[in-house]
Amino acid sequence: MNKAEFIKAVAAKADLSIKDATAAVDAYAAVIAEALKAGDKVAIANFASYEVKEKAERQGFNPLTKQPITIAASKAPVVKFGKAFKDLFN
Repeated sequence: MNKAEFIKAVAAKADLSIKDATAAVDAYAAVIAEALKAGDKVAIANFASYEVKEKAERQGFNPLTKQPITIAASKAPVVKFGKAFKDLFN
């Protein structure tokens, strides 16, 4: 399912116009992104929690030359789905 298909499904499920569903989906993503950039964790009960995890600097190697390299520390967004959501699939 791509974004356009997702928006159509949201519009049908919530009885919204495509325009309103697009605005809602875009706002949802924007609010989560802004919160994560600010260092906050976003938790939506029975669905998912979003947070930024810090990855420490580590050693790796160049797969072409086999030379060791240092991979810089970085931050990455992480999504954890809640138990109620996971239980829908089991």
